[in-house]
Amino acid sequence: MDVTTRPRVLIADDEVRLAEALRQGLERNGYSCTVVHDGPSALAKAAEFDLVLLDLMLPGLSGYRVVEALRRQGVSVPVLMLTAKDGEYDEADAFDLGVDDYVTKPFSTVVLLARMGSLLRRRRETATLIEVGTLRIEPRRHRCQVDGQDVALTAREFSALTYLAERAGEVVSKQELLDEVWDGPAVDPNAVEVCIGQVRRKLKEPMIATVRGVGYRLTEAGAD
Repeated sequence: MDVTTRPRVLIADDEVRLAEALRQGLERNGYSCTVVHDGPSALAKAAEFDLVLLDLMLPGLSGYRVVEALRRQGVSVPVLMLTAKDGEYDEADAFDLGVDDYVTKPFSTVVLLARMGSLLRRRRETATLIEVGTLRIEPRRHRCQVDGQDVALTAREFSALTYLAERAGEVVSKQELLDEVWDGPAVDPNAVEVCIGQVRRKLKEPMIATVRGVGYRLTEAGAD
């Protein structure tokens, strides 16, 4: 891969040896990497990158707080959380704050590369402008607006909403969303409900209807 087209990855981890090993491994696989070792540095630099690998336990500012601050600022860069706290890590809370995916330490390079590739593919979607009523989606720019106001979505939320918007008026099943928006290891179907619930709250418009026992349908705000 040409260096000019390498995805730019920010590695934020206070384990210096692990961070350096990650950098070397990812660069051998075609990524351009920068390493930081604390939360404030990660927050200051994240918007400059295509993907962030973010350790949960960072000095100065935890991974949770970094993601929360990024999403509050409207920064939609995909975040892949790295955590060794398997028993304490609350997946639902993390996704609600804006984490796009996570891996638990120790992890294999194969799994990490697969998760990274999935997030970057969704970010590089090349569909044209999508408009449904007051909803406007620009996939190339990873931008979503309602009534002209920007809506900050995580990469997964953005992909789920885009998929529904491309099929506006149609009923899309949970399984279809799992197959098209989630990939990799088996995912709990409840993850779809969590994701759609987050999107609904952020849109602040009644656009996504639940069709009981079937799935979801996106319509214009206020439409039946």
